Amino acid sequence: MLEYDYDKHEVAKRYINNPIITPDMIPERCNTVFNAGAIKHGDEYILLVRVEMLENFSQLYVARSKTGFDFKIDKKPLIFPSKTGPFAQYENLGIEDPRITKMGRYYYITYTAYSRYDPLVSLARTKDFVKVEKLGPVSLPSNKDCVIFPEKINGKYVRIDRPMSGYKANMWLSYSDDLKYWGDYKILMTPRWGKWDSDRIGAGAVPIKTPYGWLEIYHGVKDTAKGGIYKLGAVLLDLEHPEKILGRTNIPILTPKAEYERIGDIENVVFTCGAIQEEDNSIKIYYGASDSFICLAETDTETLINLCYEGNNSNGKKNNGNGES
Repeated sequence: MLEYDYDKHEVAKRYINNPIITPDMIPERCNTVFNAGAIKHGDEYILLVRVEMLENFSQLYVARSKTGFDFKIDKKPLIFPSKTGPFAQYENLGIEDPRITKMGRYYYITYTAYSRYDPLVSLARTKDFVKVEKLGPVSLPSNKDCVIFPEKINGKYVRIDRPMSGYKANMWLSYSDDLKYWGDYKILMTPRWGKWDSDRIGAGAVPIKTPYGWLEIYHGVKDTAKGGIYKLGAVLLDLEHPEKILGRTNIPILTPKAEYERIGDIENVVFTCGAIQEEDNSIKIYYGASDSFICLAETDTETLINLCYEGNNSNGKKNNGNGES
């Protein structure tokens, strides 16, 4: 039986052998590894790992495992900044923070493309995690933290992203007929004053479909005198009308406490780009720790849904997810 660290104050339990991926496992010289998209492909667990190279740009490597715990890294990156072609000018400073959504024959990968024009969301797709096709930008800058729902809702593709204007960082919904052109924007969530996610929020893993709603694991930031503290929470969205919030956790489900989460390139960070729901309804959360390692924590669907409902009904008031009652 695999062991997890037990902490009665944490909802998600850390894998006892964390970190599961470290910079020394990457075939090429690099600075750090973190923020991996996650999905199952056949009998393999796939992580698409953000690797920051010594030159200070990021690219994405595939990590493979039969167990979900012990990973081997491909020798060459799957997605790296284009040097020529129509997309080169939008990603020449790096490719970051992938999320993976399976639809039809393809795995669609959203990632943050960096350039002198500021970050934007780009899209790629693959059938096998061996060959990949870039589809190009699907947002204006500045934008990031994009996840695409794993099925159409009311005949439309749906995504969550985080367009930014100045200091504001809210989560938005938008819709598309073709995955390229997006519109019908709706505000989804805002930071909540005085709470653990009071300054910035953003989508984390691709939403998980449950009988009760779409379960989205997201990150929230509270700024302090020593910098931001990144934590994870969850929100439950209506299956047919995902702009409707059914519940949102008042407490974080994972907080930076372990040494590998508190000490690294960026202190006090847990940040997910991917989670996998198993057949027994346990959820493996793969997360970046201190922008330096990839780690694993586990919880279960029922626990997260109950926490979302508890947050919705705290103090006898209904929380609309936007920090208001």
